[in-house]
Amino acid sequence: MPQLLLLGDEALAQGALDAGISGCYAYPGTPSTEITEYIQASAEASERGVHRQWSANEKCAMEEALGMSFAGKRALVCMKHVGLNVAADGFVNSAVTGVHGGLVLVVADDPSMHSSQNEQDSRFYAKFAGIPCFEPTNQQEAYDMVFAGFELSERMQVPVMLRLTTRLAHSRANIVRRECLPERPLSRPENPGRFVLLPAIARLNYENLLAKQVDFVAEAEKSPFNAWIDGADTSLGILTTGIAFNYLMECFPKRDCPHPILKISQYPLPVARLRRLLDTCRRVLVLEEGAPFIEEMLHGPLGLNEKILGRMTGALPRTGELNPGLVAKALGREVKPHTGSPLLRMRPPRLCDGCPHICSYKALLEVLAPHGKGHVFSDIGCYTLGALPPFSAIDTCIDMGASISAAKGAADAGLRPAVAVIGDSTFTHSGLTPLLDAVWENTPMTVFVLDNETTGMTGGQASSALGKIEQICAGLGVDPAHIRTLDPLPKQHDENVRILREEIAFAGLSVVIARRECIQTLRRKKS
Repeated sequence: MPQLLLLGDEALAQGALDAGISGCYAYPGTPSTEITEYIQASAEASERGVHRQWSANEKCAMEEALGMSFAGKRALVCMKHVGLNVAADGFVNSAVTGVHGGLVLVVADDPSMHSSQNEQDSRFYAKFAGIPCFEPTNQQEAYDMVFAGFELSERMQVPVMLRLTTRLAHSRANIVRRECLPERPLSRPENPGRFVLLPAIARLNYENLLAKQVDFVAEAEKSPFNAWIDGADTSLGILTTGIAFNYLMECFPKRDCPHPILKISQYPLPVARLRRLLDTCRRVLVLEEGAPFIEEMLHGPLGLNEKILGRMTGALPRTGELNPGLVAKALGREVKPHTGSPLLRMRPPRLCDGCPHICSYKALLEVLAPHGKGHVFSDIGCYTLGALPPFSAIDTCIDMGASISAAKGAADAGLRPAVAVIGDSTFTHSGLTPLLDAVWENTPMTVFVLDNETTGMTGGQASSALGKIEQICAGLGVDPAHIRTLDPLPKQHDENVRILREEIAFAGLSVVIARRECIQTLRRKKS
């Protein structure tokens, strides 16, 4: 089979296509976006009719993938780590219902928060739900693990998680493809009743899930992705996971690490292999990207175990990504100083020249100037850059959809005016339900929808709100007289200020939509 030079995201996507998926469900979020984009651009996926449209949010994606699995087909569902919080209800319950067709959930974690609101390690979610989890070391493993994940999912009738991190998702390497598998035929589960989570059924399902935990450990013990590498110097053993194994090998360019190494890339933890490492070595250094997931279990609940070294003991930083320098320091090896290029300098992020949000923020700032700071509740998107100079226009940014929820809570507390700033894609992702709360109580607040007709923050994916925001708001019950639209252009500034001033002064719920296409997507169209 041919070799391909692919990003980790792309290798995983190609693996899913070659493993015979019939659908990919996702909401864009860095560093997972390129998985779905690769499948969307695939001629093979187009010829086969693989479903590959964006979902409104991660919860929808998870449940839509579960529906495809119910029909006997293989489904891939992709998201970033904070997206799993949105999908958690369907995700955890999918472990209880089980699956029919194979279902692989890909979660891309973002250590160091390159484009995220928090650091979050999705391995905890896999353990919490009680399902197997794969964590690739390189792009080839990412490709191969999709095959293994679907096979394990169908054989054990459970969803399987595949966890990536930013550096692997966005770095390239050669992968060797396998022979493509055909898509699964349409079929129904032999026992469709297990998908009806009435308490009596759910209790039985949960007992079955718990009974499978022994089998999941046995699978990890024999997994080819978990490896023991001998070393003569047993004064220290090294337990490493996923991409952290690469950082370790960079400290030993000749692959001559003197210490025993246990590489773990399939969970639950392979207990026998783990016991061998602990029994063989005087001390153990745990190298894992993300939280001290394994290290915490090794220390136990009664305090730090002197035998275990890692993030919890100070041998490695508690937060942020690992790198070869940090690993070398933990091993007591010489750390090569990093010298930055004199041609590069830090450039703080900012809104693009010509961005419609610039005009929107200028109008909003003028209207709110007499009221002072503390009135604007914003959301997740490129418009969050309005928090930075020269605008300093927003006061909160919590999570997807929280602008409307938080503005309502502040208005309930008596804050006047209360303004929620939200983008068009985020609005349909998770803004509709808090808006419904505001409609129900006619909360005195203004929802300012910055509609650039795309999902701009992650590269310009289609927004499911395109051309429909007024109808959606009216359908939810917003008074049509207080659904206003403005054109965020410099020449319209005075008119935009007038509209905003009127609606912010209104003693009830209003929605103002600032609509102009994202300058980046417009440039791409013109070119």
